[in-house]
Amino acid sequence: MAVHARPAAFDGVDGFSYSVDILTDQTGDVLQPWGAYLFFVKWGRGEPQVTGHVETPFLATGRHESLVRQQVGAMPLASVKATLDGLIRTASSPDGRPWWEVAAAEQDDNHDVRA
Repeated sequence: MAVHARPAAFDGVDGFSYSVDILTDQTGDVLQPWGAYLFFVKWGRGEPQVTGHVETPFLATGRHESLVRQQVGAMPLASVKATLDGLIRTASSPDGRPWWEVAAAEQDDNHDVRA
């Protein structure tokens, strides 16, 4: 981001393109009130449109928002890519479909009424 003034982008192991950003949020912990994590936006094929996302748990926590953002921002791009691929694999079913597609198909199967 510092070099190109835009989020980094990767091709995931699922064949889709992803952009990544570092997000912060409050943790609820009085001693370490801030956490930072990676948020990957999944882009559809063809006309650019967002089709989903994956995100990490907090990768850094601490007393200051800017510090935890800086800690996550120091990750090498190879580690960020490996993190994305791990999230995709975890979120996919054995046949490679994302969990939400499997759930939708199961719901359709359960509502399939035949006379």
